[in-house]
Amino acid sequence: MSVDAAILEASPAEGESDKRRQILEGARAVFMSAGFDGASMGEIARSAGVSKGTLYVYFDSKEALFEALTLREKRGLAEALFRLDADDVDVRAVLTRLGRTYLTEMMRPEHVAIVRMVIGATEKFPRFGQAFYEAGPEQGAARLARYLDAQVGAGRLRISGTELAAKHFLHLCQAGLLTRLLFAAGGPVTEAETRHQVDEAVRVFFAAYGSEV
Repeated sequence: MSVDAAILEASPAEGESDKRRQILEGARAVFMSAGFDGASMGEIARSAGVSKGTLYVYFDSKEALFEALTLREKRGLAEALFRLDADDVDVRAVLTRLGRTYLTEMMRPEHVAIVRMVIGATEKFPRFGQAFYEAGPEQGAARLARYLDAQVGAGRLRISGTELAAKHFLHLCQAGLLTRLLFAAGGPVTEAETRHQVDEAVRVFFAAYGSEV
């Protein structure tokens, strides 16, 4: 299953009405092209193929719609990426697979655009940033920390604080690359860069937390 398919499967859209999904997809297209400030409820209704009256039945404001959309996508991504098998004894392979998939998804132009939008809207609506962080980065690190807990218990790693160690690994994977893309300071990240970055992240992680330390 691809990551995109897994995101749809893992998303809280399960049990979500077709009409609500239709609106969210229309809103996604508008926000991606116009940004938060440039989007209007009328344009979103047209993109979604619904009347403004129907749109307001589901979402009473542009802010509520934007928040629902970003949380849906970020939470779905965290759930899809961080499905880790605690019984897999090859920790290096698990972290390498996770790192490459994680970095690939973080570097997608669509994801970078969403992060930029959230950052831009957060100054006016601080709850957007808080909710986005809790649904994505915090959830992903917590899921990885639970996997690391199991490996510490099995004697495969030596970590005193797995929550911090999880964040260490994820930041090692993206070190400098996401910042570069957010500021449009370089070209797309190549597959060779991704592999090298993750291999180095795994090497440094095990130098700090490997059971032989």
